[in-house]
Amino acid sequence: MSIEIVNPELVGISSSRLSRINKVMQDEINQERFSGISTLIARHGKVVHFEQFGFMDREAGQTMQADTLFRLYSMTKPIVCTALMILYEQGKFDLKDPVSKYIPAFGQLKVLETDSSGSNKLVDLVRPVTIHHLLTHTSGLVYDFYEESPVCGLYRENQVLANKSSSLAEFIDRLCQLPLGYQPGTKWFYSISIDVVARLIEIIADKPLNDFLSEMLFKPLGMLDTGFCIAEKNRHRVAAMYGTVDLVAPNVSWTTLMDAWQRGVNKRLDVSKTCPVTDPNFRRGGTGLTGSAEDYWRFTQMLLNKGELENVRVLSPKTIDFMHINHVDPALLPIGFADWKLTGYGFGLGSRVLLNVAESQLIGSEGEYGWAGAAKTYYWIDPKEQLIGIFLTQSMCNFSMIERTFQTLVYQALIE
Repeated sequence: MSIEIVNPELVGISSSRLSRINKVMQDEINQERFSGISTLIARHGKVVHFEQFGFMDREAGQTMQADTLFRLYSMTKPIVCTALMILYEQGKFDLKDPVSKYIPAFGQLKVLETDSSGSNKLVDLVRPVTIHHLLTHTSGLVYDFYEESPVCGLYRENQVLANKSSSLAEFIDRLCQLPLGYQPGTKWFYSISIDVVARLIEIIADKPLNDFLSEMLFKPLGMLDTGFCIAEKNRHRVAAMYGTVDLVAPNVSWTTLMDAWQRGVNKRLDVSKTCPVTDPNFRRGGTGLTGSAEDYWRFTQMLLNKGELENVRVLSPKTIDFMHINHVDPALLPIGFADWKLTGYGFGLGSRVLLNVAESQLIGSEGEYGWAGAAKTYYWIDPKEQLIGIFLTQSMCNFSMIERTFQTLVYQALIE
């Protein structure tokens, strides 16, 4: 497939103002802050901007292409959450269901709490972990690279995320041997919850995650280049990775990431072991998918169209709306990472949701939603403006704010 680019004025966007994006992105390449960038903008179902800048492989001199494939990392999560909601619509589970109904080991979990003297102790669950907790990152699970909870350190010590050759079932079994960092429902904490969601899909649908995604999403939506394992004939299209530190490598902490970023480390990274594209057995829920800009646009356009693309319906409009309202207790907001807070945002079933434009300090509309990935991939969907923006690069743990700049450049081009 190939994307047809229409005249921006046909959908209320100024061509001249839109062209400002190209200069800013090229400047990012010229200043060597990024090796290569791909940007896409669509409004009212029409793509008005799809541009590539720089290199997909700097050392080989290969320029960024329209069909370049990107490791999506956490932009895998909204796809997996959408897949679970297909099963929800089939009446296969309830969001209030305890996860232990499907993964019994979750019923035996403990919580590692720190008392006033600084001592750690294991305590029982006050309430069970539910599927809703997983989808909203309020489950008490954590990620290993954070440092707020002692459990983050336990994840690193036990290398919970390190063995990419293990199956999804084996991965979740290892996870269940460690405690939660927080009581379920008491804190928003970005975590491996969506990997558990992926395992629930396998159990409830009784088939491997990759097969379910292919049958229910990728093939129906024409996302022909998206998957965990990329066909050998297409592997030359996968962009090289650059950046500071491999986020998902063993024993990487937030301190390590920030130290590398502040020192200006920017090198080519080998992520073939931590995020493989050649292993047919590798599949996760929170990371691992590789795909093209066109494919991700097709997925986001389906969401913006209230669950339908080109006469193929994936979810109902009511389900799409339900997924993209705030599901997190206001007392747990703002959501965020370490010292970074996404003020003005809540969280739905798999994606952030904009609640207060002024608090976000970024042009947008209430109800806008989207997410990002560790290699500086980013998207947003604005239902009010019928707008989609996608920013793709391969720059691991790059803490610049270029995605905010890109979003501003898109909105300033809207003239009606």
